[in-house]
Amino acid sequence: MPNRLANETSPYLLQHADNPVDWWPWSPEAFAEARERGVPVMLSVGYSSCHWCHVMAHESFEDELAAAYMNEHFVNVKVDREERPDVDAVYMEAVQAATGQGGWPMTVFLTPDAEPFYFGTYFPPEPRHGMPSFMQVLEGVRTAWVGRREEVAEVAQKIVRDLAGRQLDYGRAGSPGPEELAQALLGLTREYDATRGGFGGAPKFPPSMVLEFLLRHHARTGAEGALQMAADTCEAMARGGIYDQLGGGFARYSVDREWVVPHFEKMLYDNALLCRVYAHLWRATGSDLARRVALETADFMVRELRTDQGGFASALDADSEDPLSGKHVEGAYYAWTPAQLREVLGEDDGELAVAYFGVTEEGTFEHGKSVLQLPQDGPAADAERIASIRALLFAERETRPAPGRDDKIVAAWNGLAIAALADCGAFFERPDLIERATEAADLLVRVHMDGRARLARTSKDGHVGANAGVLEDYGDVAEGFLALAGVTGEGVWLEFAGFLVDLVLDQFTAEDGSLYDTAHDAESLIRRPQDPTDTAAPSGWTAAAGALLSYAAHTGSEAHRTAAERALGVVHALGPRAPRFIGHGLAVAEALLDGPREVAVVGHPEDPARAALHRAALLGTAPGAVVATGMPRSADGGGGEFPLLAERTLVHDRPTAYVCRHFVCARPTTEPVELAEQLGTFRP
Repeated sequence: MPNRLANETSPYLLQHADNPVDWWPWSPEAFAEARERGVPVMLSVGYSSCHWCHVMAHESFEDELAAAYMNEHFVNVKVDREERPDVDAVYMEAVQAATGQGGWPMTVFLTPDAEPFYFGTYFPPEPRHGMPSFMQVLEGVRTAWVGRREEVAEVAQKIVRDLAGRQLDYGRAGSPGPEELAQALLGLTREYDATRGGFGGAPKFPPSMVLEFLLRHHARTGAEGALQMAADTCEAMARGGIYDQLGGGFARYSVDREWVVPHFEKMLYDNALLCRVYAHLWRATGSDLARRVALETADFMVRELRTDQGGFASALDADSEDPLSGKHVEGAYYAWTPAQLREVLGEDDGELAVAYFGVTEEGTFEHGKSVLQLPQDGPAADAERIASIRALLFAERETRPAPGRDDKIVAAWNGLAIAALADCGAFFERPDLIERATEAADLLVRVHMDGRARLARTSKDGHVGANAGVLEDYGDVAEGFLALAGVTGEGVWLEFAGFLVDLVLDQFTAEDGSLYDTAHDAESLIRRPQDPTDTAAPSGWTAAAGALLSYAAHTGSEAHRTAAERALGVVHALGPRAPRFIGHGLAVAEALLDGPREVAVVGHPEDPARAALHRAALLGTAPGAVVATGMPRSADGGGGEFPLLAERTLVHDRPTAYVCRHFVCARPTTEPVELAEQLGTFRP
């Protein structure tokens, strides 16, 4: 019999709807039930493409004995961290403070007042590797609750007090200057893996936001070391197993330092961010590899993540069915043996594929299978032959059972995808990608945005979810709309971005200029989340700062500019000390130092000369430059949709570009080459 999750829209919660555990969704009613019964709450947090979440569900939540014990002694609450990032953030902070580590699945035991008192992540069904079994944990918590209730309450209250004492005070630090960004670059250089690219050891995550900072820093300062770190890391990832060599797109992370074996789940946010980074690397260098990877990743998102409603699904699972065993195992869809390659391609092409993709008899993954790579020392091969091999292998892979897809639409991540597809479509003259970006933006406006411009966090199958948008939704969606406005010349997207950044000022900003992750009128938790550091995606704090800054550049709004500068105080404080964890904030700070530059391109939309100027503007590498294009706009507002176009006139009746920064404008130009020079553009 289905439990209370059967009517939820989250694919992750629906995966647990038939568990024998009597799950509750996060709700006041669940905690009221715990108070009435006098039992603690067991909170389990995960997401649909999380491998170890599936493992724990199969081992424990599908087990009748474990479920019976949970139902008798606890109120059990399931949360999809992607739907409720606020709940996840608050309790993950407690887990990390108490244990020094965190991750998913996250298991937290709470009092009926939602105060945490015992923490963990994955617990096995039997004791192993020094970990207690899940049943031992349940029994231990129940014993403490029944026999030492006052002690448990004291522990819970102390934890809540400690969390409250961690309140941030970065609003008065002042915006970062060149010195702080230079120190951040030095810190990154110390942590850089010069042999393999990237930062730190295993597991190694794609550092997309740090890469964007490095590209912008090079554009502003000419620092070749910054560009080299970005380019070498991008090449190492693109050659590694973390990149899907057949279908495009990136896995979540590499379990090793060499980017060989990925954790196979594919997330929308990773691919959107990396797609844009590779497009920007191409813009800076003209790299053929960067162009190929950007386009393949964009095509992957459209082919495999786009939903019938025009948005982009959250993720593809790491696990899929192994046709030989019939079991769901990690990486079954992606890994190959030499024999499988020969069977599909024949002996000659099979041998070439084995060498070209680094496939070994022993296997680079598990059970003699290998993840396809592009080794630096691989054989030289004819491009057409390799393209034919890739096409045949991709077609064969399509016959395998595909990984599951989490079809929910997350507003923030779709904002990232809109920005990436808009840039790729403009850079590589792919209008179809701009159309896909526009369709996703339309979905966010139609389904996620209410009459007050308040955002809902998620939707599924065109139906809006119940959870309110958080700061990252407002920041990332505004960023996507601003990118789309610059590419399409449609001012309505600037207008929608304005609604969102105004709500950031009204609902998420503290008196000192710092930003909260939840709105002033959001549900109260044990602590109001406020995290300026990046996770796998930009922090809401710095995403909002970037959108505020770009909107101010478009409109001349001093209020939005000041809010962005105050919010960037956190980068002044953390950038030199922890640059790997505030990469997006560092990238926004580069835009602030560069201006950002304001580019207006005026002319008739059908005139090829205007199109050439517009393209030159979009290919400018000046950090965070904003672009407006349209007909010349009169002082009374007629003839255009962008404030930057006001009183801009044609020079000699020809389409004209204007570049301004820091209240100073360069000479108007009708020549794309001169505009490129004003914007530091690489021209491939």
